[in-house]
Amino acid sequence: MSKSKLTQSFKEVRNGLTQEQLAMELNVSRESISKYENGHVRIPADITNILMAKADSPRLAFAIRNEYTKTGPIWLDGPNADLHRSSVREKALEEIAELVKCLTEFSFAKPLKNLSEWEKPKLHHLLEEAVEAITGLEHLLVVVCEETGISYTDVWQNHHTQLRAKGYVQ
Repeated sequence: MSKSKLTQSFKEVRNGLTQEQLAMELNVSRESISKYENGHVRIPADITNILMAKADSPRLAFAIRNEYTKTGPIWLDGPNADLHRSSVREKALEEIAELVKCLTEFSFAKPLKNLSEWEKPKLHHLLEEAVEAITGLEHLLVVVCEETGISYTDVWQNHHTQLRAKGYVQ
């Protein structure tokens, strides 16, 4: 396994603890911590769950989802990423507007399996806009949670509770 955002996030979550101290907290060997951090061994799901409960790190959540599912947004850390709350807000609004435009222009009236060849690229574009909007919104959530100290995990848990209360999930 090569170094990844997950191994970087794992190191950040250690937050000043030595590998030995974290190993004791996680009930694993110090050598295991070293292997996780260096990308030599995949971090087990139970360890990532413990780390999320302990650290409530939105960036770790991003990295876990991407590492294990190869889906979802990845943390934007390139030279063109501006993660100031105002910039993230503006980008999220821009991406949402582009998605709304695509949704408004695309008809879902007929079964999607019957789309013509010229309609399929429009649907694909709509899906790309949805992913960009999701990425923008998730970055907004993370930036605001990190800056204010609001728990990222609690925001999601509250959302899940509301979904259950409304009968959308069991």
